[in-house]
Amino acid sequence: MAAATAGSTPAKEVVKKKVELMKEIRAHEVAIAELGNLNPSRAVYQKAGNIFFRKSVQSVVTTEQKQLDQAKARLSKLNQA
Repeated sequence: MAAATAGSTPAKEVVKKKVELMKEIRAHEVAIAELGNLNPSRAVYQKAGNIFFRKSVQSVVTTEQKQLDQAKARLSKLNQA
């Protein structure tokens, strides 16, 4: 009985990580879509640490796209394992 419980714990952790990555991916996709609806000349604020910095829409979209690609790569790696 203890062996069955110990075997299911790592599987639950993997599923939990996949769900968290899927939420992160969805959040980045929503952010990119929202930024796409803004006027390109509009300034936006991006958080870095505990400070917000004023940036252009395009630079924030680029950053969000990089983070989205990284999250998708991590999810792909989990799916292959």
